[in-house]
Amino acid sequence: MTQHIPPTIQAGKQKIPVFGAAGHTGRFVVAELSRHGWIPVLCGRDIDKLEAVARAHPEAEVRLASVEDPASLDRACSDASLIINCAGPFIDTAAPIIEAALRNGIHYLDVAAEQSVALAAFERFNDAATRAGILIMPSMAFYGGLSDLLATAAMRDWDTADEITIATALDSWHPTHGSRLTGERNPAPRFVISGGRHEVLPDPRPTRTWRFSSRFGTQDMIAFPLSEIVNISRHLKAPEVHAFLNTKPWDDIHDPDTPAPVPADESGKSSQAFLMEAMIRKGDETRHAAAWGRDIYAITAPLLVEAVERILDGRCRLTGTVSAGEAFDAVDFLRALSPQHLSFEIATDRS
Repeated sequence: MTQHIPPTIQAGKQKIPVFGAAGHTGRFVVAELSRHGWIPVLCGRDIDKLEAVARAHPEAEVRLASVEDPASLDRACSDASLIINCAGPFIDTAAPIIEAALRNGIHYLDVAAEQSVALAAFERFNDAATRAGILIMPSMAFYGGLSDLLATAAMRDWDTADEITIATALDSWHPTHGSRLTGERNPAPRFVISGGRHEVLPDPRPTRTWRFSSRFGTQDMIAFPLSEIVNISRHLKAPEVHAFLNTKPWDDIHDPDTPAPVPADESGKSSQAFLMEAMIRKGDETRHAAAWGRDIYAITAPLLVEAVERILDGRCRLTGTVSAGEAFDAVDFLRALSPQHLSFEIATDRS
């Protein structure tokens, strides 16, 4: 087929297919797209679940689609400029939907936390996306996208750094069914960047303490590298890139009796609090950027939709596989989400 560069925003609303629209994160994404005037196209395999979501969004369309049926994915993409993949495990769904985006010449974004999925997006699909004139953006979510934006904001005018560390604190982690299933389907070893190379995470995992602000104070942490290691290392130069999570949510996700998230208000958000900090060290100087708010699943929706709008209105004209920090002005992007969706600050440099 003839490849084309997807159009920027036209007059009126555009359709945005959301694969996995009936899932926990997908529902937040559909609601956020609707609030911003887009027409969500609800895609997935279960018509009853999709129609239940559509009842809350009369402007939405419903299209059955399955990763086992390429023709159904093509129908989902047929009149769109961009598709969002919210359906985990992404080790199963990302490649077929990226291939559909390539066939139809449209941009692709997902919310994958899996390192192998983000790595494949760069290594397997970058050249094809560049030739097609489209953009592939993996991990545009709390894990991956937010981390990368914070690291880029903290890096500022430095070309290189000695170390990049992402530290995340949650007061709890009530995993969705999708999160649990993703963990089961993703047994591959985690890696970090150490000595300028991909290195498999040691077993047992490294631990440390981290002094957050007064919101969380000093926390015991455990190494927890996800897709942010891939995204950050693709465009920020540092021989060491690491990520840590405080031990309370680590214990939560390894307890099979920890319940799924429970809505705390009419928005559907849980009451769970998060704080994510990026630390960039160069010699004796460090720089910090931090974001905090509620609900690690819900915050993915405004992150995604802000990215969608910047891609489709021409503020990002890159093609190929790119990460959020590479594609956007990180400080401007995060300030656009503050204070409605999260709070953001760049801390004073510490020596």
